[in-house]
Amino acid sequence: MKKEKTTGNPDSREKERELTEAEKKRLAAFETLSEEMVEQGWKRTELTISIVRANIFSVLLLIPLFIIGIGLYLLAGKEISFSFGPGGALLLFVLFLAMVVVHELIHGLAWSVFTPHHFKDIEFGFMKQYLTPYCTCGVPLSRGQYIFGALAPMVALGLVPMAAGILCGSMAVLLLGIVMTDAAAGDILIVWKILRCKSSADEVMYIDHPTQGGGVLFEKNTRDDSR
Repeated sequence: MKKEKTTGNPDSREKERELTEAEKKRLAAFETLSEEMVEQGWKRTELTISIVRANIFSVLLLIPLFIIGIGLYLLAGKEISFSFGPGGALLLFVLFLAMVVVHELIHGLAWSVFTPHHFKDIEFGFMKQYLTPYCTCGVPLSRGQYIFGALAPMVALGLVPMAAGILCGSMAVLLLGIVMTDAAAGDILIVWKILRCKSSADEVMYIDHPTQGGGVLFEKNTRDDSR
């Protein structure tokens, strides 16, 4: 059995958190599949991330996103106005909470396009310790498919509303887009980790980790190098 690289989540507290029964079932199925693949010659590499570090990155990312968003808004000749009022601010907050749920649904919908049983291959969960909802796909995906599903919510709920807010001169839509782009900070870290992990293997696939942020890379060489 080939040795697994230790490039995944370094936070032992997150990896040892108490799991729900559904998570235990998903993790057991994932580990069984992983063991079978390793026995078949696949090499497993963890590409998971720390939720705590992702949250810290989210705080840091919000500042440049705000500067860029407001800067483009001003360059477009729009007038800044924050006259939302208590009711408008409350509405934005409620809308943000709803979009957090939609964020995870978009992950699932995007990945399900590439899976055999589509949305039936997608499951959802909630890490109560970190107040973090998540979506997971237990079916192997190609690199492009995994990245597509990981970034789909950021584009649909973040970048598109930011552009619409700038073009239409709506501060409310712009700010919502900035916040939802920032909400994809963890997804950005995951994709960055995938892009940095180069592979020259003949076969490469990614499986989303069932209980942690990020996924697992499986590589296999099928060519006969002895020739």
